Order: sequence, then structure tokens, then C-alpha cells
Amino acid sequence: MVGDRFRVNGGVQLCDGSRIVDDVFVGLNVAFGDDKCPISGDKRFDRLNSWIDKGAVICSDATVFPGVRIGNVATVGAGAVVTEDVPARAAVVGTPAGAIKSARP
Repeated sequence: MVGDRFRVNGGVQLCDGSRIVDDVFVGLNVAFGDDKCPISGDKRFDRLNSWIDKGAVICSDATVFPGVRIGNVATVGAGAVVTEDVPARAAVVGTPAGAIKSARP
């Protein structure tokens, strides 16, 4: 599901079942996962959908692990690996991603 005014750049890997609401920006080559423990050839897996809330920004080359929620107006820095939920208005960077400050108002 994708909301209104969703802006996405090239090379993004978006899994079936991910939820992206209004006014979200996703930069180049962002990858969203949907299975925490993929096994080649195994057709049984627990799909974990990511949820990206209104106004979030995910910068280029970030990786969003399965089942993660990125809060309203949160910012994910370039190249970050997001393994846990990101609170509303937080800015996260690094591997694994950690909060550095409150984001935009």
C-alpha cells in the first residue's frame, strides 16, 4: 500500500505488503526486507511488513529490516541499517541505526 505524494527514487526494493503512507520520500537504492530469516527454496516464511508513517524521509542506500515501523516525520540517514522501530520525529544513522536527535518539526 502506498499513500499520496509518495516520492521514490530508482533502485528501491519494496516488498509486497509494505505500508507507506502520505508525503514519504525514499532515496536511491533503499531496500525493504520482509523475512528476518530467509532460507533459499523454503516457500514457508513469516512475512513481516514494514510501515512508514506520514512525512518520513529515508535517504539513499538505507536498509529497512522486516517488521520495522518508521514514525511520522522521522529521518533515516543515508546507508543506515534500520533493525528497530524509529520513533516519530527522530533522526537515525549508522549500522545498526541509532537516534542522533529530534528531526524536523
